[in-house]
Amino acid sequence: MWCHDIGREQAANRPLLKTVFQVMMRLFSPRKTTLLFVIRDKTKTPLEYLEPILREDIQKIWDAVRKPHAHKDTQLSEFFNVEVTALPSYEEKEEQFKDQVAQLRQLFFHSISPGGLAGDRRGVVPASGFSYSVQQIWEVIKENKDLDLPAHKVMVATVRCEEIANEKFSSLMINEDWLALEHEVKEDAVRNFGRRLSSILDNFLSEYDAESVFFEENVRSSKRQQFMSKALQLVHPAFVSQLGHLRVKSLQTFKSQLEQLLRRGEAFAASVRTCSESCITEFDKGCSDAAIRHANWDASKFRDKLIRDIEAHVSSVRNDKLSELKAIYEKQITTALAEPVQSLFDVGGSETWASIRKLLKRETDVAISCFCPALSGFELDQDAFDRMMQSLKDYARSVVEKIAREEAGKVLMQMKDRFNTVFSHDSDSIPRLWTGKEDIKSITLEARSESLKFLSIVAAIRLDEKSDRIESILFSRLLEGKISISSRNSDIADSCDPLASSSWEEVSPENTLLTPVQCLSLWRQFMAETEYIVSQAISAQEAYRQSNNWLPPAWAIVAMIILGFNEFMLLLRNPLYLFMLFVVYLFGKALWIQMDIPGEFRNGILSGLISISSRFLSTVMDLLRRLAAEGQGNPAPGTSRASQHVSSQSFRSQVNSPNPVSSSVPSSYVSSNISTENDVEYTSR
Repeated sequence: MWCHDIGREQAANRPLLKTVFQVMMRLFSPRKTTLLFVIRDKTKTPLEYLEPILREDIQKIWDAVRKPHAHKDTQLSEFFNVEVTALPSYEEKEEQFKDQVAQLRQLFFHSISPGGLAGDRRGVVPASGFSYSVQQIWEVIKENKDLDLPAHKVMVATVRCEEIANEKFSSLMINEDWLALEHEVKEDAVRNFGRRLSSILDNFLSEYDAESVFFEENVRSSKRQQFMSKALQLVHPAFVSQLGHLRVKSLQTFKSQLEQLLRRGEAFAASVRTCSESCITEFDKGCSDAAIRHANWDASKFRDKLIRDIEAHVSSVRNDKLSELKAIYEKQITTALAEPVQSLFDVGGSETWASIRKLLKRETDVAISCFCPALSGFELDQDAFDRMMQSLKDYARSVVEKIAREEAGKVLMQMKDRFNTVFSHDSDSIPRLWTGKEDIKSITLEARSESLKFLSIVAAIRLDEKSDRIESILFSRLLEGKISISSRNSDIADSCDPLASSSWEEVSPENTLLTPVQCLSLWRQFMAETEYIVSQAISAQEAYRQSNNWLPPAWAIVAMIILGFNEFMLLLRNPLYLFMLFVVYLFGKALWIQMDIPGEFRNGILSGLISISSRFLSTVMDLLRRLAAEGQGNPAPGTSRASQHVSSQSFRSQVNSPNPVSSSVPSSYVSSNISTENDVEYTSR
């Protein structure tokens, strides 16, 4: 046996050894028969390593054969004496090979010597009985089918047909047509693949048939099938590559066709059906073209893989298209809800959440009415359709909730803005002028009520039309003064206090934006930050009252009446004094109007005194000249124009002077002063 055959299942005559072991045990009694294994072309591996492997294989063969009941436990050593030797390669080590062959020859020369190759002498027959012994052995062989050797022509046909089949298979492996086809199919799908491959196989089968036609039929057919099986194993990877290319090509065609149909606006489900049927039909045609008549290879695995790939791509595209479609309508809902909901929160009326619910329902219904026809082209099942509808509704609700949470995050600023708007403007949105007639307490209460109403609006999300007592609790506990700035140190942990809780009774935690405790904290901060505005208004009102009160105090008036009683009676007894007093009054009134005494003092007492003292003499002289001119019946026009110019300058100074208290004076008061000045000026003329 060759050295490289050690350990191989079908080499080194292993089947023959099985037969020898079985027949020896069944037909002959135990005797020492020597089995000499000569290992040819020994490699560098030492013989002491190769011999145990070979002995182990022989032992496995002995253990695997079926033994008669009488020899069931018989050991291999009772029948056979296994010897192993090795010869080097004749081509590489000729001299060493010849020496070891000579030594082996000597073993045969002395085989019958004690310990020689002949083994024991229990089965030895005399030379005179050799002929009879051989005859008996031959009869046993003839009667035993296991030892019946085939006919000579069968043996020749087996050897020769196998050689022809091996030659043709070797030629097929290096055939140019086959190699070219194999190279092409590695790169891409090949047209007429099955026809070309079948033609190549037919040529080699024809050559095999032509060379083996004169051998025994059964052997020839058997070896032909073996050759065909090996050839099919060789070309099967090319067939697999061809189907793989067809599958990939069909999938790419499906993708491109589906994309084109969707771009033209075709319905998604109908487009998928059209493209799938077309591509699978084309794949089936390609499989038919790739098939060869010598084998019935199954392409169903590739077809199933193509269908799975198509379904996976359809699922991916469907999800993308649905996501795009959903994003469009979500954007539409966001646009339709964001600004209106924000405006409703800015208004902050008692019907804010009712209006938001109405707006949400209307816009959601509009979006769904457009979304349903768009989904019909996808032919979704009812569950998926309902999920998409619910998802759109949930998104619309989330938009409102997001805006509500944003408003809750800036509620303190909104409350202060609302307070400033209501407190500083009247019902016609005109800025208030604190003239002393306004009821600051009622205005403050109204402004705080509006701010507290806004706080109650953003305290919870009310999209489910469930009633709650948030507004009533906040108004009863905060606005009525039970909890104010002065009560910061009060015990809010009282179990009876609804604001000493972390949740509202009728509102779920997920719909709570501001807890009662947070509302209480915000209200305290709001009250602290708006007290200054109220105090400023009160100060402005007091300043206005003081600036417009020209009468002396009541006690001074009473003192003047008591102490000036004698002078008053003197005036009544002497009418000339009364006339002179009247003239002085008129002259003083004219000076009052001409010099705009109130206007001068608006800039301050000191500046007013300085301005009056600087203009007093010129103004008196001007009035005297005008009186003299009118007494002569010829009023001086230049003087009149000068007086008009001074009067107009005084009016402009009154209107444009930056008096900090002027913003608190009502417009009606200013207009009445202007009309009075015009009347006096007209009278003086």
